[in-house]
Amino acid sequence: MARDKGNAETYVRPIRRLLIGIMLLCLMGLFILWRIDSPRVERLRANLVDRVVPSFEWALVPVTKTVDMIENFESYQRLYEQNQELRNELRQMQAWKEAALQLEQKNAKLLDLNKVRIDPRYTYVTGVVMADSGSPFRQSVLLNVGARDGIRDGWATMDGIGLVGRISGVGQNTARVILLTDSNSRLPVTIQPSGQRAILSGDNTIRPSLDFIETPELVRPGDRVVSSGDGGVFPPGLLIGQVAKGPDRRLRVILAADYERLDYLRVLRTHESERITDPGGLIASDPVDAAADANAGAEPEQDGAPEDG
Repeated sequence: MARDKGNAETYVRPIRRLLIGIMLLCLMGLFILWRIDSPRVERLRANLVDRVVPSFEWALVPVTKTVDMIENFESYQRLYEQNQELRNELRQMQAWKEAALQLEQKNAKLLDLNKVRIDPRYTYVTGVVMADSGSPFRQSVLLNVGARDGIRDGWATMDGIGLVGRISGVGQNTARVILLTDSNSRLPVTIQPSGQRAILSGDNTIRPSLDFIETPELVRPGDRVVSSGDGGVFPPGLLIGQVAKGPDRRLRVILAADYERLDYLRVLRTHESERITDPGGLIASDPVDAAADANAGAEPEQDGAPEDG
């Protein structure tokens, strides 16, 4: 075995040396050929290039593929960076879109407030809803207007369409509004067109119930419900909603105000009406009593007159 290996090395070494020598001679000849400055040699080099180089296109394929891969990778890198930039811009656009939608909703609310027709005797203050109670047992919101704006307890509040509630607590810069849906809310109302009087009772649901109706047979679903003004709680004629029959067969009110989106509220300045404590000149006196009063007023003058002689 060792002998066969030695014989193989004996033949391989001369062949290897021969091949290396031939390669060195070819390289040396190629170098000399390329360094000779002669027109004939120049033509020879051109012919050699024309014949040899096209036949080596297959050898350039790996290099070409590698270059293409590098260019594609760079292009992919640029596309990835552009994609990331577009994603960031899309997030910003979504944020701007959300802000634009919120502004559009607020603008719509303000436009609705401006369209509400109220009695010209009443003035109002518009406040922004800052927070709600968030409790299932208490329905209220907080406004950013208070005593500094002249707000008082008991004043009515409206959104862009209908009545929302009343002021139930006033601070220097804030005021709390008890909604009509609160269980503590009781409001005398009038049902139109029948003119029936009732009490709107909140029960912490979105549709408060109608209680103590004078003649329930005259009330139908779809009738208009407005404030009656009884008791001086609210001004009369403020829109509240429409009558509907609930699943429990009780008459309830579908509120006109959008309780899902209370952004702005209008607080109506309600001034106390003048109270009359004496009849004054409203009650006409009897003619006989008027003559007696006139005679009584004239008697002191007669008693005080001087006697004759």
